[in-house]
Amino acid sequence: MTDETNSVFEALAHPTRRQILQDLKDGEQAAGEIAARFSVSGPTISRHLGLLRGAGLITERRDANRILYSLAEERLALSVGDFLSTVCPEQIVLREVRRRRGPATGDVAVQP
Repeated sequence: MTDETNSVFEALAHPTRRQILQDLKDGEQAAGEIAARFSVSGPTISRHLGLLRGAGLITERRDANRILYSLAEERLALSVGDFLSTVCPEQIVLREVRRRRGPATGDVAVQP
């Protein structure tokens, strides 16, 4: 595996970091909002956020004196998807079938 892939899986290895990612799926959140959900110290959450950011799984932006975090969905999907495609090639076919499904009905879209 590449160093990039290793950093993603290292970031996903801890339950607190996985929970942070799940919480960010609903949208951007301030560092304080994220920290308030956990019973660990602020510096511990900061380290988790730093590791997630270093792996490219979240992004941050400053808004005055606040740091806002967002999920980097594409990076997460590509990293995990590439790994699955390598160890489980049938995932490539399943992904293509899902991509072709109609959004409302679930029917497979007709390709011209």
